[in-house]
Amino acid sequence: MALDLSEGTLLHSTLNGDRRSLGKLISKIESGFRPDIPPTKTWTLGVTGPPGVGKSTLIGTLTSEWLKKGEKVAILAVDPSSPKSGGALLGDRMRMQGIDSSESVYFRSIATRNHPGGLAYSLAPMVDLLSAAGWTRIIIETVGSGQSQIRIIAFTDRILLVEGPDMGDIIQAEKAGILELADIVAINKSDIPSSHATFDSIKYSLDMNENSNTDVHLVSAITGEGISSLIYSIEACQHTVANNILRTKERLLSAWDSRLLSHPSLNDILIELDEGIMTIEQAVDLICKLGH
Repeated sequence: MALDLSEGTLLHSTLNGDRRSLGKLISKIESGFRPDIPPTKTWTLGVTGPPGVGKSTLIGTLTSEWLKKGEKVAILAVDPSSPKSGGALLGDRMRMQGIDSSESVYFRSIATRNHPGGLAYSLAPMVDLLSAAGWTRIIIETVGSGQSQIRIIAFTDRILLVEGPDMGDIIQAEKAGILELADIVAINKSDIPSSHATFDSIKYSLDMNENSNTDVHLVSAITGEGISSLIYSIEACQHTVANNILRTKERLLSAWDSRLLSHPSLNDILIELDEGIMTIEQAVDLICKLGH
C-alpha cells in the first residue's frame, strides 16, 4: 500500500509511531519543509571529536545503557559531504549495527551538503519532531571538531567531546574552541596506556580555568569502564553563564552562515569577487544591504 505523502498525514502517522512516515517527514524537513509540531520538552546530546577516537562505538554503548532504562534513543549522524556532489559518506550506521535493529532506536544520517552551519536550522525541527514522536534521548553526532561542527552541536542541550589517547587531537580541539564549549570530555580507549597521560593533561588544562566546570572521564566503549560515571555526568549536566553565551554566539554565527549561503545574489557576488570587481568588505556590505 502506497504511503500518503501529504504533510498532515505524515505528521499524524509520525506522532503515532510510524517509522516510515518519520523518515519521509525528516527528508521533507531536509528540503526546507517546516511542519507544525506540537511543543514538547526535548533532550539532546551533541557528540563531537576527531575521526578514529571511537565516537560511534561510544554512542552505541551509551545507547545500550539507555535502552536498559527504558529510553527511546534517536541518533542523527551528521555526515560530511562533497561541496560538488552533496553526497554523504553515511558510514556511521555501519559502525552501530549492534543497536540499530532495536525498535527503540532510530538512526538517521544527515548530509551536510554544502551548508556549513546552516544545517542546524534543519536539525532543530528534526529534534522537535523526534521529541514529539516519543524519542526521549536524541543524540547528534558530528565528524571532527571544526567550526561548522561546533555550530551544529551548539544547538544541543549538552555537549560531549570524545577524544582518544593522541595529545595532538586535544591540541586541535583547544585551537578550535571546542573545549570551551564542551560540558563533558570523554577520553576513550582507556585500555591504551597513553590515554591516562592524555586524561591528566586535559584535566590539568581545564582546572587552570577557574570558570570551567567541564567534567573529564576516562572510559572504554569496549570494556564499559567509566561508562556509568559518564552517563551520570551527561544526565546531571548544567551550564554556566559563560558557556551559554558561547553557545548563543555560535548559534548567531550559524544563522548568519545560513542566511549568507541561501542568498539569491551569492553566486553573482562570488563571480565579481573572483574577477576583482569588488572586495570582500564591499561584498559583505552589499549582502547586508540586500538582506534588509
